[in-house]
This record gives sequence, structure tokens and C-alpha cells, in this order.
Amino acid sequence: MELSVGAAVLFGLCAAAITNAVSLGSTLLYQSVNQHSWGYLVFSYVFALMIQDTYFYFLHRGFHHPWLFKCMHQGHHLSGDPTPWTAFAFDPLEVVLQAAFLVAIVYILPLHISVVMALLITMTIWSVWNHLGFELFSADFPRHWLSRWFIGPTHHAIHHRKYRCHFGLYFTIWDRLLGTHDPTYDDDFAGALDRSS
Repeated sequence: MELSVGAAVLFGLCAAAITNAVSLGSTLLYQSVNQHSWGYLVFSYVFALMIQDTYFYFLHRGFHHPWLFKCMHQGHHLSGDPTPWTAFAFDPLEVVLQAAFLVAIVYILPLHISVVMALLITMTIWSVWNHLGFELFSADFPRHWLSRWFIGPTHHAIHHRKYRCHFGLYFTIWDRLLGTHDPTYDDDFAGALDRSS
């Protein structure tokens, strides 16, 4: 619980820093869609998600290095069976490095203010969903093409049990490309859906 509260405070400070930078006019954030276009707004949201997923994958994988795990990520793994409370249980240094992405991206990529809000909402909802501990989809979902590319509760629960696989945030792309995708995942996913239906 203390880790979750501490993470909330640190993420809040990050949001305050971004808000202050916006008021100073020192970011690439913009408020009028006409400044770019609706197409760019949608593209920038998807692109930012992909950049964030990439950043998170390599950061998260680094956190599991024996030299870093104890001081940067062990608190999150105190929960072997994740719950929604686990979604925000981060060690302080981990929060700082995760928040650094959000602070940095507003200086690197022109983003509408609503895209930043959508990123924060997506990150929060996705994190809670990934830590539910049970699947919400029907037993047919593993056969759908989308299920191969998105991380959900079963995917992330395997990470909490095995530690050496499934490092992504939203997508399975990096895990699949770099050999950190658990080969038993499809069977585990199908089994989890069968148990929940």
C-alpha cells in the first residue's frame, strides 16, 4: 500500500511538472486541433503508445537485472498473484524512470493536450486491467488475431510468476521479437478463459 501511495505522489509531481512546463510554453503540447490535424492527433496517440511500450519494455527488462531488481522493482513483485492494487506498487526509483517518459515526450513530440490525457488514462486502465488476476474475454478470444498482440491479465500474471518473460506494457511485439515471450502463453491463456467462463 505504501508503494502505491508513494507512486501516486511521484506521478502527481510529474503531472505538476508537465502542467508548469505548459504554462511556461516550453513544451511541444498544443491545444488547438487545427494546429496540426485530426489525423495527426490520432496518429500521435498511437505512435506515443508504441514509443511508451518500447521504452517500458527495455526499462522493465533492465529492472529484472540482478543488480537493479532489489532496489528498483522488487516491491512490485511482492505480489506473486497480481491484483489491481499491484498495478501501482512501484519502488520510488522505478516511478521516477517511468515518469521520465511522460515528462520527456512532451518536449520531443507535438501532442495535443487531449492525447496526453488519453495516454495517462490508457496507462492507468491498462495497468489495472493487466493486474486483475482473471480474464474478461470469452473463450473464443485466443483465436482472434488481436489476442496475439495485446497484453492482458494472463500474460502479465505469467510475468509475475516467472520473472524472465513478458516485459511489455501494452503489446507483445517486443517480447515476440526478442525471445521473451513465454512459449506456453497461448495454452495458459486458453486455459484461463476456459476456467473463467
